[in-house]
Amino acid sequence: MRYRLCGLAAGLLIAGASWGTAFADDGWVTAFADDGWVTLVDGDKKVEFAEVGKANWEAKDGVLMADKLDGKDPSYLVTKASYKDFQITAEFWVDDAANSGIFIRCDQSAKIDSNICYEVNIFDKRPDPKYGTGAIVDVSKVDPMPKAGGKWNTYEITAKGTRLTVMLNGEKTADVDDSKHAAGPIALQYGSGVVKFKKVQIKPL
Repeated sequence: MRYRLCGLAAGLLIAGASWGTAFADDGWVTAFADDGWVTLVDGDKKVEFAEVGKANWEAKDGVLMADKLDGKDPSYLVTKASYKDFQITAEFWVDDAANSGIFIRCDQSAKIDSNICYEVNIFDKRPDPKYGTGAIVDVSKVDPMPKAGGKWNTYEITAKGTRLTVMLNGEKTADVDDSKHAAGPIALQYGSGVVKFKKVQIKPL
């Protein structure tokens, strides 16, 4: 089974509608949970998202990907559900020019940025590499910055109370206490380059 996206069938509908409602009739959290893990993106499972901004998100070769914006602003796929304490695992591929990230505990869902969310960055060419790939923007620096371009990577992100930790490909890149954002939706970003997400799961703690 493959993704069916906006303009083609029931799928990711822009303007605040949902992605995959046909697959979420009986409560998507229960239906998609496996040992406590909820699948947000996978080859044949998907959860409800709203899109903020617009990009050419599509399913191709078994992954969810985008490589072009429709407008100047980044695009975000935002979960309908809000999360407080959790673990995330995410498999992603980006090219060297990509600007992406996973935003957590966002204070709202209609506007997404690093001021109202924690942004776990994917941005090898960020002008200030201290907050590039592996960092939590403006919260936890990374030095030296690892690079994710041109290969498959795995993020493991844990938020429990005020403690935030990030692991990239098994190496810890961020470990910090911060209390600015307590709970909120999760968002996947497309900003530039080629961005692919193969599997994204979350486990409430």
